Amino acid sequence: MRRRADDVAVALMAVMFVSFLLQIVFRYVLDRPLGWTEEVTVLCWVWVVLWGESFIIADADEVRFDILYNLVPRSVRRVFTIVSSLALVVLMALSLPATWRYVEFMHREHSAYLRIPFDYLYSIYVLFALMCIVRQARVAWRAWHGKLPESPGDVAG
Repeated sequence: MRRRADDVAVALMAVMFVSFLLQIVFRYVLDRPLGWTEEVTVLCWVWVVLWGESFIIADADEVRFDILYNLVPRSVRRVFTIVSSLALVVLMALSLPATWRYVEFMHREHSAYLRIPFDYLYSIYVLFALMCIVRQARVAWRAWHGKLPESPGDVAG
């Protein structure tokens, strides 16, 4: 599944890159700017970032502010991990109904050039939120059972 997720991200990056090149050529070489290329570039960028975080980035690769975390004993790290992960699960879960309503509401709005309903653009955020909940619940569960996320700067034992 991770390979297929990579394929989707690569396809999005390729479309974004081609769109960006077209935008440059038409604007600066042909002096005929294309508006739709900017829409495609932005749409692909939003999707590739949230798609990548949802399905490609491993737990060990996530950015963490771990200066204090790495200085405390393992038992305290477990508490930190469980509390922070559960807080994220609760906050993301509480935001889901409003997020869903917003995405549904955005069906009324369309992009200026391609007339794409904005709910298509924002729907990836719902998937992102769901995956955050699943991943953080998994991190909390694993921490509860003694398996902490890897940290490259681990200095405490």
